[in-house]
Amino acid sequence: MDPNVARRTWRTLEPVHGMIYFVPEAEEHYAQAGLTHPRSGYFASRAAALGAVSPEVVVATFFNFQPDLVRAAMAGVWDLVTPAVMVQARLQAADAALRRAWPAEVLASAELADAAALARRAAEAACEHPEGRPLFAGHAALPWPEEAHLVLWHAQTLLREFRGDGHLAALLAEDVNGIEALVVHAATGEAPADFLRLSRAWPTADWDAAVGRLRDRGWLTLDAEPTLTDAGAAHRRRVEDRTDELAVAAYRPLGSDACERLRSLARPLSRAVVDAGLLVPDLSRLQPEP
Repeated sequence: MDPNVARRTWRTLEPVHGMIYFVPEAEEHYAQAGLTHPRSGYFASRAAALGAVSPEVVVATFFNFQPDLVRAAMAGVWDLVTPAVMVQARLQAADAALRRAWPAEVLASAELADAAALARRAAEAACEHPEGRPLFAGHAALPWPEEAHLVLWHAQTLLREFRGDGHLAALLAEDVNGIEALVVHAATGEAPADFLRLSRAWPTADWDAAVGRLRDRGWLTLDAEPTLTDAGAAHRRRVEDRTDELAVAAYRPLGSDACERLRSLARPLSRAVVDAGLLVPDLSRLQPEP
């Protein structure tokens, strides 16, 4: 299979999963479970599939967040709530948010059921390859929901974490750490540097130091807002291409035709998620944490 098929299929469906990091339903359900701090809710809800792990495990598996932020957000969370409760709270938040984006006729449609079935096939294929993918493996051990829209959400969650763990392996093979990966991302122009820095709580001094290290490697220009040099762009292509290659195992059993069918079914669903505003971040919270 052409690795680009894996990338396009993941990207088309990603809004269906990615909205869980932005919707107010998530914060509401995490607060009801006992975690009122939004940072704690985010880290605990995503890490809960791993069990009551230490903050250091979250630092390692989430990769690009400032470690002290993770430690502060995770301090004492498992004394307030169990991982099982957080897994359920996250699923309930996804259910509520997707019901806001998709009307009843969409939730009951054959198209949604078909998309869920195809995505589940890909996710179950990924489950045959958990080696070296700890965050994915934790989510892969969770039970499947029953309703089609939640099957689709859970399947894309697995596919996202499967790809994400492979992406981290590709970055480590390039000797790139978490903050450096963010700086490279910003230098592509795909996301503002301030958003990436503040959302991961990196101090300006740390960010500037990472910029300096990447300039020393010849990957960034000397501009005030650096962009990628030819060498930096080549690094970025290597990482993205390797990430695609490592994700193919999930989609190969479907084949290219079924992947195209899945993308055609998912496009209106993802568009509805975007149009409903489910991917709009609350920028007021993007402040550095002590």
